[in-house]
Amino acid sequence: MHDIRAIRENPDAFDEGLRKRGLEPLAHALLALDDRRRGAIGALQAAQERRNALSKEIGEAMRAKDGARAEALKAEVAALKDGTPTLEVDEREASAALDNALAEIPNLPNAEVPVGRDEHDNVEKSRFGNPRNLASAKQHFEIGEAMGLMDFEAAAKLSGSRFVVLRGQLARLERALGQFMLDLHTTEHGYTEVAPPLLVRDEVMFGTAQLPKFADDQFSAARTVTRAELLRAGLKYASADDQERYRAGALPLDELVDRTLERAPLKEDFWLIPTAEVPLTNLAREQILSDAELPLRYTALTPCFRAEAGAAGRDTRGMLRQHQFTKCELVSITAPEASADEHERMLACAEEVLRRLDLPYRVMTLCTGDMGFAAAKTYDIEVWLPGQGTYREISSCSVCTEFQARRMNARYRAKDSKSPRFVHTLNGSGVAVGRALIAVMENYQNEDGSVTVPEALAPYTGGLTRIEARA
Repeated sequence: MHDIRAIRENPDAFDEGLRKRGLEPLAHALLALDDRRRGAIGALQAAQERRNALSKEIGEAMRAKDGARAEALKAEVAALKDGTPTLEVDEREASAALDNALAEIPNLPNAEVPVGRDEHDNVEKSRFGNPRNLASAKQHFEIGEAMGLMDFEAAAKLSGSRFVVLRGQLARLERALGQFMLDLHTTEHGYTEVAPPLLVRDEVMFGTAQLPKFADDQFSAARTVTRAELLRAGLKYASADDQERYRAGALPLDELVDRTLERAPLKEDFWLIPTAEVPLTNLAREQILSDAELPLRYTALTPCFRAEAGAAGRDTRGMLRQHQFTKCELVSITAPEASADEHERMLACAEEVLRRLDLPYRVMTLCTGDMGFAAAKTYDIEVWLPGQGTYREISSCSVCTEFQARRMNARYRAKDSKSPRFVHTLNGSGVAVGRALIAVMENYQNEDGSVTVPEALAPYTGGLTRIEARA
């Protein structure tokens, strides 16, 4: 979310940031919406101030026994009162129009981010290891299906396309990878393990910027609201008129609930998390932290769910692009001046996973045209896949500056400051477990169709050193 005051103070810089992302200038249109909002607020405040002033004048007229003047003043108050609802509607609509427009605009890139149109303009930062030369490298799904341990047909019967069933030693290897990552980040990298909810509310998805722009890429899970919940929630689902009558004491709570239920069956939306970034980052929402608490570093190993609405026809074979997958997530909440260093630290933590597994990879700095919506700067780690003969993304590490913090109202107070400031948020994959499984299978494949288990995973596989075809 952007600060309209910053746009007002420097509209050219804002439009230049959008231009780098390949977008048209928007400052002029946003400032027009802001002028409308400020005008509506001013009109409402002026009406309220006039009513307050008239109340004093009425008192003075009554004390002076000037009945005619008092009645005239009362008539003006009545007219102002009648006009207040319209002014309130104007203010709400103007504020909503500005907020909705701001919510659809991506974060601006940091100055050092390379300017480009798409992934072809990304810049290599570093690489590790040498791609293995395999005489006849197979892709992961060829290896897994030949073993009888990776079953896409069974998954399709259960859930449709872009799902997989893993069995036996391959399922254990995936579990071992996740536990290895989680232990590494908690015991050596200083992240606090969190087991978050997998279902979250609208405002939580809005906070990390999955909503409203990317609703089609998410899975929702609506449920019916019960009468008992309505009784507890009171006004939450009632109409505006019923809320006003209830507050005035003219409508009992039971009747309020009855009237609310009569209008329509109520549904409450939850969203399946597309990544643990969503609940972990929102742990700081609507808080004012102390600078002594920062940085906060969280990690979680969770299932993730994505509709992949924008990925039709891409990676339809195998496990690369699934509706459900497991990922080890890293999230940091920092003071603004520390976020750049934290970004490099997070990247190093994610890299260490692949170094311990001895998987060749490269780090790419994403250009402005390839960054995610909330990111100000992103590093992608791409692991080498011999079966495809190319590097594929296995982790993205992004710094989002205060973009998400504004949407969540997540702030902190420094020792030398009375006013709170917005924190900076960072997120990264540490790493995607399914893609790590793919990388291990392809890089450690043997000519006989088996897969050697990396040494780093030995403590998690019960001594298993080799995965072979199911008997």
